Amino acid sequence: MPLIPIAMALGQFVPGIIKLLTGSDKAEDVAAHVVGIAQTITGEVSPESALAALKADPNKVLEFQQEMGRQQVELDKAYLADVANARARDMAYVSAGRVNERANVLAGAALLLVLICLAVVIWMGDLNEYAKGGISLILGRALGWVEQLFSFEFGTTRANKTKDDTINNLSK
Repeated sequence: MPLIPIAMALGQFVPGIIKLLTGSDKAEDVAAHVVGIAQTITGEVSPESALAALKADPNKVLEFQQEMGRQQVELDKAYLADVANARARDMAYVSAGRVNERANVLAGAALLLVLICLAVVIWMGDLNEYAKGGISLILGRALGWVEQLFSFEFGTTRANKTKDDTINNLSK
């Protein structure tokens, strides 16, 4: 069985694992690390049996949580390095005088999808409730993409500078 689903299941014991496994090209490495910790704690050979052993023994869960707390710094470094690489790539394009066409197309597509959903809702007011619910769901997701674009480009809060400094310090 692939390690990512098992690591996601281990997220029931340490929810912070889920953040590290989603949206990262390092997910397989993180999953292997997390499952390895579970195997070490439980003494089990296979990932599946380690998960089953944790489910059966609350004391092992506590040990797993404590070890994951100690390992969290290393996992956060991997996660932050992944985020830093995305910004560094974007800055490299700008420094080279190039335009990041892929990012522009994705941003344009997200904005276009928002406009299409709004147009459908406005001009087709006689839609049934299921269609309206589906369009609202798509609209919400597209607005989430737009929010992520703005967060990436402009930072999410004033505390974002602290996060950027942390990324720079950890990646050294």
